[in-house]
Amino acid sequence: MIPPEALAIIKRLWGFDTLRPLQAEAIAATLSGRDSLTVMPTGGGKSLCYQVPPMVTGRLTVVVSPLIALMQDQVAGLRLAGVPAAALHSNLSAGESAEIRALAASGELRLLLVAPERLLLPDTLAWIVKMNPGAIAIDEAHCISQWGHDFRPEYRRLAELREVFPGVPIGAYTATATPRVQDDIAAQLHLRDPVRLVGRFDRPNLTYRVLPRADQVGQIMDSLHRHKDRAAIIYCITRKDTEILAGALKAGGIDAHAYHAGLDASRRTKISRGFRDERVNVICATVAFGMGIDRSDVRLILHASMPKSIEHYQQETGRAGRDGLPAECVLLHSSADLTRWQKIMRMGWEESGAGPEVLRAQYDLLDEMHRMVTSKRCRHAAISEYFGQQYQPAAGATHCGACDACLGELNTVPDSHDTARKIISCVARVNQSFGAAYVAEVLTGANTRKVREWKHDQLSTYGLLKHFPKERIVGYINQLIDAGHLARSPGEYPVITLTESSMPVLRNQTMAVLVEPKLTRSESRTGAPPALAGDESALFEALRALRREMAEKRGVPPFIIMSDAVLEEICRVRPGSVESLINVRGIGTRKADEFGGEIVQAVRAYCQNHGMQLDATQGSRPRRHFGDAPRMTAGARDAAPLFRNGQSIEEVAVALGRARSTIADYLEAFIRVERPASVDAWVNPDLYARVAAVMDELGPGRFKPIFERFEGRVPYDVIRIVAAHRACAQAADR
Repeated sequence: MIPPEALAIIKRLWGFDTLRPLQAEAIAATLSGRDSLTVMPTGGGKSLCYQVPPMVTGRLTVVVSPLIALMQDQVAGLRLAGVPAAALHSNLSAGESAEIRALAASGELRLLLVAPERLLLPDTLAWIVKMNPGAIAIDEAHCISQWGHDFRPEYRRLAELREVFPGVPIGAYTATATPRVQDDIAAQLHLRDPVRLVGRFDRPNLTYRVLPRADQVGQIMDSLHRHKDRAAIIYCITRKDTEILAGALKAGGIDAHAYHAGLDASRRTKISRGFRDERVNVICATVAFGMGIDRSDVRLILHASMPKSIEHYQQETGRAGRDGLPAECVLLHSSADLTRWQKIMRMGWEESGAGPEVLRAQYDLLDEMHRMVTSKRCRHAAISEYFGQQYQPAAGATHCGACDACLGELNTVPDSHDTARKIISCVARVNQSFGAAYVAEVLTGANTRKVREWKHDQLSTYGLLKHFPKERIVGYINQLIDAGHLARSPGEYPVITLTESSMPVLRNQTMAVLVEPKLTRSESRTGAPPALAGDESALFEALRALRREMAEKRGVPPFIIMSDAVLEEICRVRPGSVESLINVRGIGTRKADEFGGEIVQAVRAYCQNHGMQLDATQGSRPRRHFGDAPRMTAGARDAAPLFRNGQSIEEVAVALGRARSTIADYLEAFIRVERPASVDAWVNPDLYARVAAVMDELGPGRFKPIFERFEGRVPYDVIRIVAAHRACAQAADR
């Protein structure tokens, strides 16, 4: 589909032997002179689609990009790979701009990144016409649609490009667009019979958790402890929210930083660079943070409140696990979020002077988001179907196995119906005149001046729930509102009121259910990706430290040197030479030349000191060590009797109160130690055979290519189980 020279260039510069789904089609469309619209999930590799063609044709491609930080990181990464690239933006001096123009005029430049408002300046546009570009790429193309979640008026003017460049192929690229937004993008840009390529919106490496907000700081601390010392972004609705939350986390021992547009430029730059350079790991931010940050090893995205649309949610959670490794996305919500967003949207609409259809569109997006968070259905399925795609679980699976709904991580609160009746009764007895916090004070028996003044300490409901924390009662009130059993009035000082559903609950005609999460802080993970263990994990951390040193010397973010996924592959392969290093996916010739010596030296030294084999490539050994005396952890030993009875990972997770990923680790250890004759209880035999066949072709020691061969539809857990079982069988044969 694409010429052999393109594949050779991709291998030489980017280190990829194969392309991801739709990348070849997108590249071919541009090379053939066709307009195109490409929708790929974050981390799906859409940037490569417009970066490859100019290296094949030898002509300039102009890339429209909305943020300076994003442009700077892309240019730095391209130059490290050996691609002549530059960015025109307002931070450049006159001399620097002149130097870029001269480079383009000489014919040496291949990629020019520019913001839309800069591109459409008459002087800039006239100059680019003279450069005779071979293609135009518009990144974040959803910004052109008023039906999208991030409409930017300056993007509308990009429609002028078709008139100015009638014979130049225009490619529109985005990670987030419903079918309606896709149609609007094509229409607004005047794309001519575009090749439309829409990838799978599902991100199988992400685990989604949507939880009622009760003890917000405590819930966030628990999530951060599960990803200790790893990158996390916490999204808040307002600037004030970021400051308050960052302060609370700092008080709890977490080095968190607030980031929002109200900070001065130098402070914002310091925080964003600290995050990119891995000196800062936890950011509390408004949505202004993240779009310009390309850090690929974010392991946790946490929404402290409900986002205003599923598009925002999908894009923001898409910043997790861009390296393809497992990551977690936690959303805390309450019905108060809906009221806050409605107020913010109306204020913004009134200031804009836009028509009523704009506000209605925003409200519709908000309503869709609210329906998703209050539902208990599979999160992966809900997101896929919202974007017009039918969700397909992994082969042999009946559900995603990677969200709170499918993992059964919500417990029903004991006596929840009785608790709900007490709450509703209290709302009635305070005459539906107070907010959730005050109702919780009455129910917990708070001895406050306000309670005494209103004589609510004399009510029959006073102190009925004194054994519950106040924050938990507030969370239960929000759940009852979400279920329609209570309501919250609009306005700056909302009060809790009854609904038509309140009396049926009080009369036991309708059952109310309250839930709470099972997750506990004890389930925290180490800093290494879960696919590594033992000495490989320690080697991974050593290579991360080396990567930081190399990045500091060159003044670039560490992820631009190489991603965590590449480091993980190096830990498995443990190349003993630069020639072996080039075989690692994601290591091109240029990077091997520049960084290979240091990396190989570090790997050789580590392996020598720890008695590890070098060049453990392509099937020479499985991921884990299968030594003479394999051992199980205490947790794995607890799970072993259940595995012997043939119980599934999900059943064992429920029985032990552990996350599915933890139980999968236990199962792998169980297989290594007890070497069962069959793993049919956990992997469908047909699927086992298919995975085994791919392992024979690609090698069992490299899981990511196997995962990609199945387009993410076979979980890493299944691949690991098959690899462990086959390794045991091979060891027995020897």
